[in-house]
Amino acid sequence: MARISGVEIPNEKRVVISLTYIYGIGLSTSQKVLSKLNISEDVRTRDLTEEQIKAISTEISNFKVEGELRREVSLNIKRLMEIGCYRGLRHRKGLPVRGQSSKTNARTVKGPRKTVANKKK
Repeated sequence: MARISGVEIPNEKRVVISLTYIYGIGLSTSQKVLSKLNISEDVRTRDLTEEQIKAISTEISNFKVEGELRREVSLNIKRLMEIGCYRGLRHRKGLPVRGQSSKTNARTVKGPRKTVANKKK
């Protein structure tokens, strides 16, 4: 398995797909990287030469990927919570941030239901 940006990318898949295993690299970015380096998208990762892997690594090092990108995202969320804006409050409360309805369906963000017992008369 080739190791790029600290991530083992799968050998059996096409290069364009296996590059998407790196956090921060999607399909369009991997296509741009490969076209810039004149590497065919149909080549399997196991068929890449060492020079091609090094070229891909140096090209990807120009992007924010993996730990650096994760750190930036978490700092952005932390900043929103500190300044107390609406989005930050929603993050703090564990509710949907982007305007979704939360009366009935928001279970993914809110977590499992917390049932409240009925009052006894």
